[in-house]
Amino acid sequence: MTGRTGRATAALVLACAVAVVPGTASAAPHCEGITEASNPDWMAGLPDDVSLAQLSIPGTHQSLSLHGGELTQTQEDHGDSAETLAVQLEAGIRAIDVRVRRVDDRFTLHHGTFYQNANFSDVLREAGEFLAAHPGETVLLRLKAECTGEVGSCTDENSRLDEAQIFDWYRENDPHGGLLLDPAGGDVPTLGESRGKVVLLSLQEAHGGLHEGRGVGQLADDTWGERVQDEYTVPTLFDIDDKWAAVRDHLDETVAADERDLYLNFTSGSSPAAFPNAVACGASGFRGVNDYALEHLTTHDLPRTGVVMMDFPGPDLVGAIISTND
Repeated sequence: MTGRTGRATAALVLACAVAVVPGTASAAPHCEGITEASNPDWMAGLPDDVSLAQLSIPGTHQSLSLHGGELTQTQEDHGDSAETLAVQLEAGIRAIDVRVRRVDDRFTLHHGTFYQNANFSDVLREAGEFLAAHPGETVLLRLKAECTGEVGSCTDENSRLDEAQIFDWYRENDPHGGLLLDPAGGDVPTLGESRGKVVLLSLQEAHGGLHEGRGVGQLADDTWGERVQDEYTVPTLFDIDDKWAAVRDHLDETVAADERDLYLNFTSGSSPAAFPNAVACGASGFRGVNDYALEHLTTHDLPRTGVVMMDFPGPDLVGAIISTND
């Protein structure tokens, strides 16, 4: 979004921005350099009749959160206007987590008060260009409203339409809106049904409530807690091990469940005392969740991982998830 709305958004961000104390985190090899991964067509050889639920799918949490300081940055910065998404998709990421603010009945991308220099149309453009070049692939989308109006959050502006109505506007009017596939509360699609599409997994309000009849029917308000692990508060670096335990337990639940059941597992976590890069990559002698996850995947023969949503995933971890589909 450009012009008056873009300037207004930028001004509001500057006015409402909160101070962030810089953190420190040591970068492990598997937490940096996602550009070293190249997996643009890893889905292409998989059978059409496999359910997306049966697959091991690497994803990113807050996929385009790059600005606002170390407390809000969750991914390597490879450019604004969703250029970072293009790098992630090339690396093999196939599930994205997009947080939006409603401005003039359109979506801008935010993390708390911070505008992320991208809009939903940018996401669709980058996904569309990637899928046009790699038609055997699909992209899974978790779309969530970000603005609660509370301290540290944002407020929506000049919007009469709710999240579902704005989503439908993009489907009907955006140049790449035809890519959006909404299961409308139905079954998990097969890969064949999803190739070349951006599949809506869930559409959520700012406080987490799901829009009924949108996305995959298995991800509903009464089943979300069973299918999704997202214990995102990590109070201190000493609590990283507890976060990893939650991730590991959910992996075990995913393996034990019916393979037709969709599971999402967020490895991400943070707090003012434990920034996202430290939780993911480790810091000051503390081991990061990504390191635990990589070791687990390379020492256990898992039949599937489900959808794994990560902060700062590196090439080894992305590759380890993809390899379980062999």
